[in-house]
Parts: sequence; C-alpha cells; structure tokens
Amino acid sequence: MMKPAVDPLAQLTEIRAIMERSSRFISLSGLSGVGAGVVALAGAGAGHWFLRREYGETGYLRLLESTTAERLLVLPYLVGLAAAMIGAALLVATFFTLRRARQAGLPLWNSLGRRLALSLAIPLVAGGLFCLALFVRGAVSLVVPGLLLFYGLALLNASKYTLDEIRWLGLTQIALGLLAVLLPGAGLLFFALGFGLGHIGYGLLMYNRYER
Repeated sequence: MMKPAVDPLAQLTEIRAIMERSSRFISLSGLSGVGAGVVALAGAGAGHWFLRREYGETGYLRLLESTTAERLLVLPYLVGLAAAMIGAALLVATFFTLRRARQAGLPLWNSLGRRLALSLAIPLVAGGLFCLALFVRGAVSLVVPGLLLFYGLALLNASKYTLDEIRWLGLTQIALGLLAVLLPGAGLLFFALGFGLGHIGYGLLMYNRYER
C-alpha cells in the first residue's frame, strides 16, 4: 500500500512553527495590553485631577514652572500613583498571559520568559530613575518624553525574544517621545496616547491576530 503524499509546504510551516515556539516567548496576551492601556488612561486622569487640585486650572502647565519645594511637595503622590499603575498593569498582564499560556499548554516562566523580563526591566529601571532625577532637578517637561523613550527602547530590546508586534509598539513609543519633546505643554496628552491608547491598539491587534 502506498503512503499518502507528503505536502512539503505543510511540513515547512510546521517546522517554522516549532522553531518559533522554541526561540520566542509567544504567550503574551493581547488582553494584557488592553488592560495596561486602561490602567494608563486611568492614571493619566488621576494625575490630571491631582494637578488641577494643587495648581488650579493650569494644572500640568503650572507644574512645569514650579519651584523645587513645590515639586517635592507633590512628588510622593506622583511616585505613589506611578507605583500603583505599574503594579496594576503587571497584575493584569500576568493574569491574562498566564491564562493564555495555560490554554496553549505552554510554560510561562521558562528561560525565554526570564530573558524577556530582564530585557524589559533593565532599561525600564534605568529610565525610571533617570526621569525621577529630571523631575527633582527641574526638567519636568522632559519627564514624559523620557518615560516614552526609555519604554520604547525597552520594548525594542525585548522584541528579539517575543512577537514582532512588540518592536512596532516600541517604535511608536519612541516616535511619541520625540514629538513630546517638541510640545512640552502636552505631556499628559502624550502619556495617554503612548501608554494608554498605544497599548489598547496593540492589544486589540494582538487579540484579533492570535487569540480569536
């Protein structure tokens, strides 16, 4: 009895999929991006509300011209807000990524996952400390551009361990960071665009492409 003909194209596709799974972390969930974007928008709203309460209608614009004493007075709230946003975004990302990994039968915390996390963490920690120094020393208008640029570079650095869409998200954040340098009074708007709408758009794209 003759064996059924083997489809070379199907074999190549299967080999490519196996190589992809073994060389890249593919458990990232699009819903985690959507969740992180919603958290960022809520954080931008909370920051806007707080600055208007402290400085009146001009809010963020008044912060750009504040004295060192005024900046140190609002610093604990802003650092606490940033910490809360990072914590909430990490919880959302972990929940949805863990759920996707379980559904696909893939490990979450393997060597690729650790390399991805480390590639993200180093630029993010360095960028966070650098932007904190900018704030304390009075270069407030460069804080949001700095956050976007360092985050974009972190995504680019990590993209070699995961899906290609992460690279495009990183390039988008870098472009927004450069534009934000030119428009210092629109820092909160660029924050909402990059960390909020950027993540939501990326998350919906990922969900429709890989999870539906």
